[in-house]
Amino acid sequence: VVAPKKAMLAEAEAELAAQMETLNAKRTLLQEVTDKLQTLNDEFAECMREKKKLEDQIDHCMQKLDRAEKLLGGLGGEKTRWSETAANLGASLGNVIGDVLLASGIVAYLGAFTVEYRNNLIVQWHKTCREIRIPCSAQFSLPGILGEPVEIRAWMIHGLPADNFSVENGIIVKYADRWPLMIDPQGQANKWVKNMEKQNKLNVIKLTDPNYVRIMENSIQLGLPVLLENILQELDAILEPVLLKNVYKQRGVTYMKFGENVLEYSENF
Repeated sequence: VVAPKKAMLAEAEAELAAQMETLNAKRTLLQEVTDKLQTLNDEFAECMREKKKLEDQIDHCMQKLDRAEKLLGGLGGEKTRWSETAANLGASLGNVIGDVLLASGIVAYLGAFTVEYRNNLIVQWHKTCREIRIPCSAQFSLPGILGEPVEIRAWMIHGLPADNFSVENGIIVKYADRWPLMIDPQGQANKWVKNMEKQNKLNVIKLTDPNYVRIMENSIQLGLPVLLENILQELDAILEPVLLKNVYKQRGVTYMKFGENVLEYSENF
């Protein structure tokens, strides 16, 4: 009775061992397939990331291409303007001698004249330059030669009238070697100067002020601007060295004799 059961047990154990071996083989194969699938998934994910990166690059390149096409379209229209500007600059360079000569003459001599008389003189000077073949612009304009558009705009914001005569006067004030005397019945120049020099601590004085001499002394030494209002035909003699800019240097320092005092003269005055 025992022997047959042992034989059946041995046969069952052998069958179990065979099935376990087959199971292990299948498990090994499954692991290999799982590993292969994971590798493929990793490769797929990497490919998707690379695809997204390439799509982003393509989109970026398309945007750059679109901007470049728009820029080229805009620059195409600018080519003519640039060519004209280059030609005008070349002509201006060729006319610089006469233009600067006329501008210098206006700044030096024509500031005191009325608009009509000044314009007549400018026309005569310009005509003479052309006749004796001094190269100058066909249409001469002082603001066009010495004016800076941004600066002129700032002048207007600070109260300078926008007409050409006033702009010319502003340029003359800027470049004149002498202190400007402004005949200003409407107070426009007064307002303009006060607004322009306010940030520079402008001192506004009259000859009737009891402390105007002290203010002048401080301004000369500290380099502060001064606006002298309501002057008459005659000025106080103490102002003569200031008006004439009578300065001298001693051991590298600039001095001015003002009244009875010798003051250090600031180049910013």
